[in-house]
Amino acid sequence: MVTFLSGGTGTPKLLDGAAAAFSPEETTVVANTGDDIELGGLFVSPDVDTLLFQGGGVLDRETWWGIDGDTHRTNAALSDIASAAGLPDGPQYLSDDKQTAGREIANWRRFSGTGEFMTIGDRDRAVHITRTSLLDQGHTLSEATERLAAAFGLTIDLLPMSDDPVASLVHTDEGMMHFQEYWVDRRGEPAVETVEFRGSSDAEPAPGVLEALEDTVVIGPSNPVTSIGPMLTLPGVADALGQATVVAVSPFLGDEAFSGPAGDLMEAVNAEPSTEGLATAYPFADAFVIDDGDDATFDRPTIQTDIRIDSPGDAARVARAVAEAIEIVD
Repeated sequence: MVTFLSGGTGTPKLLDGAAAAFSPEETTVVANTGDDIELGGLFVSPDVDTLLFQGGGVLDRETWWGIDGDTHRTNAALSDIASAAGLPDGPQYLSDDKQTAGREIANWRRFSGTGEFMTIGDRDRAVHITRTSLLDQGHTLSEATERLAAAFGLTIDLLPMSDDPVASLVHTDEGMMHFQEYWVDRRGEPAVETVEFRGSSDAEPAPGVLEALEDTVVIGPSNPVTSIGPMLTLPGVADALGQATVVAVSPFLGDEAFSGPAGDLMEAVNAEPSTEGLATAYPFADAFVIDDGDDATFDRPTIQTDIRIDSPGDAARVARAVAEAIEIVD
């Protein structure tokens, strides 16, 4: 049995070839929910959705989000109406009193849907409508995710990290913003001062998460701060990882991140923005998988391979390196 911690695009890319080393029927994936937002009244869970679409064989692998070939008529119409009505562009937070009104799951992350700042496809939107309806009926995020996973025919077990609201908030030189605003709308341009996982101290791991961490754990090449970091702040998770066998795959080639703002965010939380910084980000890791051209050194077992993942074949190669690392430390 193996459990993957997943966020962003790094771990999903690894999962594309994980079956080369790990049986899907014995694989659990815990997904980051710190990126979740409510947009225009719909609950959007980007890191969960990437895994749903990947497992269902419909993921857009050019972007690694959304559904391949999706149309965007509703999104375009919203922009047209906003422009014609003179409504403001870009992310618009609802007022403070509205942030905590109604469904608690949306605390700290509610955005207006007028002129959406995120592009949501029409089939993609159907998933958000279904999830939101289930939540409004009183189901937990875990229960809604289980229903959606069945609908997409997933063979792995998919768990959100928590049923409680956690928001990844980026404090920048231009003020505080949700990670989605910082990365999707602002393209990671504001200078990062620190990162906050608001709500994590009051949240609990979702049912099954701590039990899944009793198995061997693989942290894929996801952003250590905003993709994996929210999970590590949940009560009991760090302690569980300290007891488990954990292998981490580097999202860096030396001091260069493969994708996303990992370097800037690592620096903001006082971790070296490089492969060697993983020792600070993941002090509980028992072994690392790093690129064969990387000269990083650790005081723990290290397996080197070409860790660039551009195809399922690449993913299978990295997955086999992960299995080798597990065998060494087990």
